[in-house]
Amino acid sequence: MELAYWIVAALLAVFYVYAGGKKVIQSQERLRPMMGWVDRVPMPLVRAIGVLEVLGAAGLILPPLTGIAAWLAIAAAIGLVLIQVGGIAVHLSRGEARQIGLNIALLAAAVAVAWLGTTWL
Repeated sequence: MELAYWIVAALLAVFYVYAGGKKVIQSQERLRPMMGWVDRVPMPLVRAIGVLEVLGAAGLILPPLTGIAAWLAIAAAIGLVLIQVGGIAVHLSRGEARQIGLNIALLAAAVAVAWLGTTWL
């Protein structure tokens, strides 16, 4: 179970550092081709989502790695679940039901990490 946690958590962390970092650093014009929803959401909120994604990625890795407050990894995974629920809601509200596949996969992975974290942390 521990190995499964580290594999899935590492993959999620890499994805969220990349995606969240892009939201934090790039301009709205640079984000628009990949994330059409940035036109309907204020940029401070896009940046906040990016920061939460990066913090969530760090929360999946650092607490269990250091052994300090390892329960924070479960909280981070639950936070990432909530981010994906919000992402699915945004896509559905825009009539983009075909584009929620990645959100569902990330949601399932975050649920798996939260569950795996409860088994050994």
